[in-house]
Amino acid sequence: MEWINAIVQGVLLGGLYAMFATGLSLIFGVMRLVNIAHGDLIVLAAYLGLVVLEVTGPLNPLATLALVVPVMALIGYVLQRGIFNFTLGKDILPPLLVSFGLSIILQNSLLEIFTADSRRLTAGALEVASFPMVEGVDIGVLPLMMFLTAMGVIALLQFVFYRTAMGRAFRATSDDPEVARMMGLNNRHVFALAMALSMAVVAVAGIFLAMRTNFDPASGPARLIFGFEAVIIGGLGNLWGTLAGGVVVGVAQTVGAQINPGWQQLAGHVVFLIVLAVRPRGLFPRIL
Repeated sequence: MEWINAIVQGVLLGGLYAMFATGLSLIFGVMRLVNIAHGDLIVLAAYLGLVVLEVTGPLNPLATLALVVPVMALIGYVLQRGIFNFTLGKDILPPLLVSFGLSIILQNSLLEIFTADSRRLTAGALEVASFPMVEGVDIGVLPLMMFLTAMGVIALLQFVFYRTAMGRAFRATSDDPEVARMMGLNNRHVFALAMALSMAVVAVAGIFLAMRTNFDPASGPARLIFGFEAVIIGGLGNLWGTLAGGVVVGVAQTVGAQINPGWQQLAGHVVFLIVLAVRPRGLFPRIL
C-alpha cells in the first residue's frame, strides 16, 4: 500500500508541475520562445502573494489570486511588448540571453527586497486537511485542489485556443507571422497577449507553490527545471501532454523517495533523460 500511496501522491504533485510547465508550453507553442526566467517569475508571483497578505491582513492565500493574476498578466504583457518582441526571429539565442539576464535581475532584486530568508503562505487547516481514498492512502485536499486546478486551467486554455478569436490569432501568428501581419494582425500585440496569458497561469502556480512549500529568491531555477522536464516529456506545445509530463515527473520523484529519500529529485531527472533519449519530441508531440 505504501507504493500505491507514493504513486497517488506523485500524480497529485504532477498537477503543480503541470502548472509550472503550462506557461512554458503556451509561449513556446505561440512564438517558439523558451523563457529562462520562467521559474523566477513563478517565485515573483509567490512574493506578490506574500505582499498582498501583509498589506490586506489575514486572508486566505487563494484570495490573493484576485490581485496577483492581473498584476502578473500585466507584467507579462509589458515584458513581451517592451523586451522580448525585439529579440524574436529565426535565431533562438537572443531571447535565451535576454531571459537569462532577466532571471539574474529578478533573483537579485528579490534578494535585495526580501532578503534570503525563506517564506511561506500559511493556508491554515487546508494545509493538513485530507480524506481517505482507500485504507492506507489519504488524499490531501490542497494537492487535490492543485491537480484539479491544473486540469481546469489547461481545459480553459484549450477552449481559448480553439474556440475564440484570440486563439485563432495565436494560431495564425504561430503558423506564419508574415501572413498574419498581411491579414491585419498586430503580431507584437498578439505575442504580448500570449505572454500575459502565460503569466496569469504563472500567478496561479506561484501562489500554490507558496502554499505547498517554502520559497526564497533562489528558488526559481529549480521550478524552471521541473516545468521544463514536464514540457519535454509531455511534448512541446501540447497542453494536455504537459499535464501528463508533470504527472510522470511527480510519480518518478515520489517513487524515488520511497526507495531512498535522497533519490527524490534524481529519479525525476533520470526519467526525463530516458524519455528524452527514447522519444526526443516527447510522449505526445503536438504544436498548438
